[in-house]
Amino acid sequence: MIKGLQNIGDYFIMMNKVMSRPEKRSVFLKQFNLEIMKIILSSIGIVIIISFFIGAVVAIQQYFNLSSPLFPDYTIGLVTRDAVILEFAPTMLGLILAGKVGSSITSEIGTMRVTEQIDALEIMGINSASFLILPKILVSVIFFPILIILSISIGIIGGWLGGLSVGVPTSQFILGIQYEFIPFYVTYSLIKSIVFAFIITSVSAYYGYHASGGAINVGKASTKAVVYSSIIILIFNYILTDLILSGISF
Repeated sequence: MIKGLQNIGDYFIMMNKVMSRPEKRSVFLKQFNLEIMKIILSSIGIVIIISFFIGAVVAIQQYFNLSSPLFPDYTIGLVTRDAVILEFAPTMLGLILAGKVGSSITSEIGTMRVTEQIDALEIMGINSASFLILPKILVSVIFFPILIILSISIGIIGGWLGGLSVGVPTSQFILGIQYEFIPFYVTYSLIKSIVFAFIITSVSAYYGYHASGGAINVGKASTKAVVYSSIIILIFNYILTDLILSGISF
């Protein structure tokens, strides 16, 4: 319990250092562009693959679950659309990126910590927390929603092809995609992606920034970062769903 409270306190102390104005704009922009390559562009491939097959599997499963004269074929498109937008794209992708992006951030910063590179930055008068972590957080918060939009699009395409494979006509699937569409669902999904992006990068950076010892401890820190990021994502997934969807009447 005491250790958990200490970790929470250390996290907020670190975030206070992170949320400071960059000392040199040119250096910050260089780091920002570098993080776009490392965090976002390197994740596009896995986002496309996972989203496509998730969408296809959801459509096929719903076809067999709703295989009844009482449910028209367009129901497959409707269920696939809502499942991908509301849950699979933001939450499942957040958990997957917690493993991919989060472990990478922890390993990078943790290695710098145990090799005393962060200490060297501090000796030179550089705010190491802001220099290393702030670009990662901003890149994730700004560009994760774009990955979610991509995931939703690819997931629906996968659902369409999955539906075709079990005999759902394209016209019926498209009708289901359009039927009683609620645009706010997309907004809700993007809100979750922003929150999850902040959780992934800040929690992973915390465990890397406070790593100690050698390479083995960096590996342990990466594992902790993924585990705790995933747990916090699931908790906030429930909180956001309850606050946003339950409190709004469509």
